[in-house]
Amino acid sequence: MNVIWATVIILATIVIYVLMKRVYEQYRFPLLVPTATTTLILVVLLLFYHIDYKQYMVGGKWIGELLGPAVVALAYPLFKNKHILKKYGFSLSLGVIGGALVGIFSGIYLSVLLHIDSTFIKALAPKSVTSPVAMDVAMMTKSSPSLAAVYVMIAGISGAVFGNILLKYCHVNHFVGIGAAFGTGAHGIGTAKALELGEEEGAISSVAMTLSAVVTVLLCPAAISFILNA
Repeated sequence: MNVIWATVIILATIVIYVLMKRVYEQYRFPLLVPTATTTLILVVLLLFYHIDYKQYMVGGKWIGELLGPAVVALAYPLFKNKHILKKYGFSLSLGVIGGALVGIFSGIYLSVLLHIDSTFIKALAPKSVTSPVAMDVAMMTKSSPSLAAVYVMIAGISGAVFGNILLKYCHVNHFVGIGAAFGTGAHGIGTAKALELGEEEGAISSVAMTLSAVVTVLLCPAAISFILNA
């Protein structure tokens, strides 16, 4: 029974995503980014049919297992564009480190100003890195890994939907700046969006995503401890 149910979940998710991708390719409206629309439709369907998260994850976890190979596949455009990384390596590193620090401290300080509970602050701080890293950071800081994963999803979808608009508004049009912004601020989902814009943007974004995760793991626990105990 579990095998049948898992198959249904996997097929339903894939079909919805493919349909939403076709809609997005036809209209190219930012709010129609397939990751966002697929998530919204799935949430509505789960609520309508009273299916809880654990039931969905019987099949959903197998889709999640594809995240690893997908990240590894990003090494291909990275290898093809290694000459770009050599040329812009220093400026890219500085930009990503700065972006990661802004991502960490902006979430913490905004939460402190709004008097949000410390559990939520700890989960919000690593919001701009990929889910496994954010969940590990949440466990290190004795917060909720599940809550951290939710914040990561929100950050990623928001970046994919509004990132390009914000970059155009700020007149960021160089592929290094675009790729660094998506990878640092919106992790894997942002990198997928960057790949839509170009292979060079996608390669830079994958590097930015990795470097941002390293910076976050090293500095986030210390930053949370310093601010909450200050």
